[in-house]
Amino acid sequence: MTSDFKKTLRVSDVPLGQMRTVEFENDTVCIINVEGKLYAINNVCTHEGGPLAEGTLSEFEVECPWHGARFDVRTGEVKSPPAESPVSTYEIKIDQDDIWIRKSTK
Repeated sequence: MTSDFKKTLRVSDVPLGQMRTVEFENDTVCIINVEGKLYAINNVCTHEGGPLAEGTLSEFEVECPWHGARFDVRTGEVKSPPAESPVSTYEIKIDQDDIWIRKSTK
């Protein structure tokens, strides 16, 4: 794995339809399992800083538990206010059962 990826959890640590958090550099990242595919976004809502991993997941959208802003876990895009700015996304690589992430360059 290249040096800019960081090993985080194991695939088996993130069951289908669940979210888990990890520390990455100075961020808390939410790793999400939707239909067996893993996604990673910044765990902090861009509205008022709510912890997204404590919110609800419905298909490809996570809803912030504080004020209900929703984000697309694939792109970080805001799907419902009150948030106006997207959350950062992270690239994921799987090596056997290990999840490696790095900040997305998109």
